Amino acid sequence: MNASALRCAAALVGACWTLPNTLLGLLAGAACIPFGARMQWRRRELAVSFRRMPWPGPGGALTLGNVILYTSDELDTPCLTYAHRAGQCHEPPISLADHERAHVYQYMVLGPLFLPVYLLGGGVSVRNPFERAADRYAQSGRGWWP
Repeated sequence: MNASALRCAAALVGACWTLPNTLLGLLAGAACIPFGARMQWRRRELAVSFRRMPWPGPGGALTLGNVILYTSDELDTPCLTYAHRAGQCHEPPISLADHERAHVYQYMVLGPLFLPVYLLGGGVSVRNPFERAADRYAQSGRGWWP
């Protein structure tokens, strides 16, 4: 089996493993379509995305399995790292798409265990190793695992 076929098989197994999370994301995205959300397939991110999600605050994003939910029109927009937002450093902006892609990979490894482990890791904060790893991946293209 060549490397490309092996990556494809691993992605398929990971997508099946995180299917409960993906179903939650699809349900949340579909529920917001009447309020302006729009769905599209993001091949590079291995995810279905819903843009223009109608929750408060600009520029927010949430990944659930192989689904990325975000408030803006474009996923590939600049955003600040968690460390920058916490005032710990002044790094240049990263790509929101790259950051969320790292979370898709993390979900594909941990599957239904991701959400509890993520919450135990500190939730949405600079302390969370999953967020720091996603920022690192968005900066360098490597190191999406905490």
